[in-house]
Amino acid sequence: MTATTTQAARPRRRPDTPVWEEPPTPAGSAAKGVVLVAVVAVILVPLYTIVLTSFSTQAAINEAGGLVTVPRGLTLEAYRQIFTNQLITHSLLVSLVVTAVGTAVSMVVTVLCAYGLSRSGSFAHRTLLMFLVVTMFFSGGLIPSFLVVAALGGYGQYWTLILPGAVSVFNILVMRGFFSSTAPELIDAARMDGAGEWRILWSVVLPTSRAVTAVITLFYAVGYWNSFFNALLYLPDNQQWPLQMIIYTYTLQGGNMPGTGTTGTGQYAGHQEIAHLSLQMAVVTLTLIPILIVYPFVQRHFTKGMLIGAIKG
Repeated sequence: MTATTTQAARPRRRPDTPVWEEPPTPAGSAAKGVVLVAVVAVILVPLYTIVLTSFSTQAAINEAGGLVTVPRGLTLEAYRQIFTNQLITHSLLVSLVVTAVGTAVSMVVTVLCAYGLSRSGSFAHRTLLMFLVVTMFFSGGLIPSFLVVAALGGYGQYWTLILPGAVSVFNILVMRGFFSSTAPELIDAARMDGAGEWRILWSVVLPTSRAVTAVITLFYAVGYWNSFFNALLYLPDNQQWPLQMIIYTYTLQGGNMPGTGTTGTGQYAGHQEIAHLSLQMAVVTLTLIPILIVYPFVQRHFTKGMLIGAIKG
């Protein structure tokens, strides 16, 4: 085959078409497939190992030398220990309530603040916007924050898990960008029909910003669900701790959970052959379940929510 025939068989890129809009070559498609498989493996293999270890016995963990990768000796004993442990079940309830209430509070404040800042005629909106942006780069520090919360009577109170970090300026700015891009014609038409600001926000602005609202809601929910630092600062009683604080104290630091009946040798009361590592991985698995359930319903909004916000903002 001549060089001329080879060049004729190869599709030529049109000069008016950008490089990134050209169809990928077979080698490029294969490389993308390999990269995607590698990324999925990096994500799924640790999850698989954690879940499998949570169902494994002490003998299986000893044979594997730690985390289990091949199923053998499966048991539900770790989950039985968890759901009969009052400390863990109460911490799970605390995490669920804090996540639900905290997300609702944060979204109400974020939406109202973002809408006010997006209206050019609102009171001192530019000055308030500058004050908010400054707080993204400068803060009073940990000790002043602790002293303020303690002076307000927050030490040992559940509300310290929500209010000290209820608002994210970054999320406000993202939502403000979306709200500012709402078609002025829609807002003018609503005003001509007699709608006030509350009605415009609820019936015009929010329905056209469902993508960013879903994304920001998930950000707040994941933040509250994974948070343990405020509990570490403000809640000295382990009966008030959320689930993540239980993980931090009794899983990452290797302590024994009260109420599990651990003997310190990897066995539990009643001579059940269940490893402490299995119990740790079971607790970690429980923290993954709510996010895995919620994420598929919000995932379709991520690309639209974040990319459009970046373009319009």
